[in-house]
Amino acid sequence: MDTHLNYQTLIKNVLLAQAQYKPAYGDIESHLIFDEERVRYTLLELGWDNKKYVHDCIIHIELINNKIWIQYDGTEKGIATDLVEAGIPKTDIILGFRPPKLRQYTGFGVA
Repeated sequence: MDTHLNYQTLIKNVLLAQAQYKPAYGDIESHLIFDEERVRYTLLELGWDNKKYVHDCIIHIELINNKIWIQYDGTEKGIATDLVEAGIPKTDIILGFRPPKLRQYTGFGVA
């Protein structure tokens, strides 16, 4: 299978599983955004926590040059762990939210 298409499928499956988790507070729903044309994937939480409106990005992933760039990860476990468990090599996962000089120490890709 084409790595690009395989990675897209694995990313979507991991995010679909992640979207099943509901916050323990408020009336908040998960919203997945899959931009297939630009190969971007986002998990948002939207809703109300008492009188406060919640609109948070939980996960933002992009596929760039056949590498998975995690641009933001607001999960407790770390979405990179889920991607590795789904079969993606650590070298193909870039922690974009980490400074470029520190990426070599993360155990993931360094692009």
